[in-house]
Amino acid sequence: MKSFLFVLESPAYSGSDTQETLDVILITAAFDQEVSVLLLGEAIYHLKKQQNTKDKQCKNIGSIYRSLDLYDVENIFIQQSALSDFGLTTEDLLLPVNVCNQQEIVTLMSQFDFVING
Repeated sequence: MKSFLFVLESPAYSGSDTQETLDVILITAAFDQEVSVLLLGEAIYHLKKQQNTKDKQCKNIGSIYRSLDLYDVENIFIQQSALSDFGLTTEDLLLPVNVCNQQEIVTLMSQFDFVING
């Protein structure tokens, strides 16, 4: 089994890239690979509770993130500075996450067979 870390940096609903990356995450996990997700910067908004997508005419990605557990994607990491930069706390997020500082992120990335920027 190989380990994959998908790194997302783009804001939620900024285009089709986020949805496509989430699809790849689900497909990779469906093939019994070890899959984790790291959200950097504005990508933290992917996990924000009470997302309003009516004006954007797109699917709420929060439901996809909530389904990751069904695919055994249990490790979601976020950048500690993103919480403070955007005035959020872990209670503002849909799922439990692992909060990492910059040094922990560097160490984390070195632990995976594949690091994929999405």
